[in-house]
Amino acid sequence: MSGESKRSGRAGVLNHQPHDTSRRRLYNRRVRTSSSAPTRIDLAGGTIDIWPLYLFHDGASTLNAAISLRAHAEVASRPSGGVELRSLDTDRTVHAPRWADLDGAGDLSLLALLARHYQMENATLTTRGESPAGAGIAGSSALTIAVCGALARWTASSSDPEHILQVAMNVECQTIRVPTGVQDYRPALYGGVAAIELGVAGITRVVLDVDPRELERRIVLAYTGAPRRSGTNNWEIIKRHIDGDRHIFDCFERIRDTAVAMRTALQRGDWDEVGRQIGIEWENRKGLAPGVTTPTIDDLMARAKAAGAMAGKVCGAGGGGCLICYGPAGSRSAIADALAKGGARLLDYHIETEGLQIG
Repeated sequence: MSGESKRSGRAGVLNHQPHDTSRRRLYNRRVRTSSSAPTRIDLAGGTIDIWPLYLFHDGASTLNAAISLRAHAEVASRPSGGVELRSLDTDRTVHAPRWADLDGAGDLSLLALLARHYQMENATLTTRGESPAGAGIAGSSALTIAVCGALARWTASSSDPEHILQVAMNVECQTIRVPTGVQDYRPALYGGVAAIELGVAGITRVVLDVDPRELERRIVLAYTGAPRRSGTNNWEIIKRHIDGDRHIFDCFERIRDTAVAMRTALQRGDWDEVGRQIGIEWENRKGLAPGVTTPTIDDLMARAKAAGAMAGKVCGAGGGGCLICYGPAGSRSAIADALAKGGARLLDYHIETEGLQIG
């Protein structure tokens, strides 16, 4: 994998540390370690970031922005010994005598697999997220990055960002048992607004020179009330693409072109063109599978447009979760009110310039 671009920024307070026994003992004297990582909104080019889809579309890229709804992890020592995993979001707890006894196929499988990888001992790992479940804003990827950061610090493992990214991506794939995209881990690591360039030579994150306040003034983020179905949607789309479905191929060609056009518009500050490209992206995304949109989503989009929105799109794979509605800054309040009256839950956010933080 290629590295980040020179303008990509750094992942919070990460430092490379050797994984040796003496350093592990030093860090295990700590009482607790905490971390957090931001979620994201995807602006264009989603799904094409799943390997190997982008290899069939020259110039593929995705555009995303990290947002302030963060995932949190904390590792604390257990004087009584053993391993404890706690998810505050699901109100579930798992205990084991040692990390080797954790069942990666049982409850809290993601946390169990991560604790096994980092060989966490005599500690409690507690997690929580600020985003709704199944929101489509990469809450699980942000949580995975946060847990990797905390456990890397706790066990004195490598905190190199690229190492953390690989572990997070691979363990999440083991958990959900379908291929994962590559875009979601980078906003969690680095924050900001960026393009993720995808190609044969590797993957490169390029920071976009965009005023985050100007962008967030034009985007309303809302939760539809129903979780999205990313695993099913994406896996069916991948299989159809690999099997040579020409319709799917052409949809991704247009999605690729939209990401390129939106990147240019963002860098120029051409906000009307950004809105137009969001609308084009949504039309092409709906063509990927029947379940990408729903009557609820269609109704919310119609309400937002009646209130002044230029365009909107779901976040992630669709079928539920969150949507963004884009419009002039002066119409933002009216768009938000229309979505709330339609039954959506408005999510307060700002574009987050800081990525993974470990304390």
